[in-house]
Amino acid sequence: MATDYDAPRRNESDEPSEDSLEELKARRNEAQSAVVDIDEGDTAESFELPGADLSGEELTVKVIPKQADEFTCSVCFLVQHRSRLAADNGGRLVCVDCA
Repeated sequence: MATDYDAPRRNESDEPSEDSLEELKARRNEAQSAVVDIDEGDTAESFELPGADLSGEELTVKVIPKQADEFTCSVCFLVQHRSRLAADNGGRLVCVDCA
């Protein structure tokens, strides 16, 4: 039997039911709930406000100095590897992205 995959699919729920109006109203009222779910993780205490005092925070970033095979782009000021050097205009080193 050939199947037409472009035709809309029909489920049992798509067929009109024989339920009475009273039964449908009762089901609708049962489905609605007045209880609000509150997630404990959604409290305002977990958000950082701009301008907050971060003097007690400690950074854990290891800074590595520029290596011999790297250069600083004179346009975007990012440290790049020598293979990304596009031009050397009078002592100005420019990366491939900025060229």
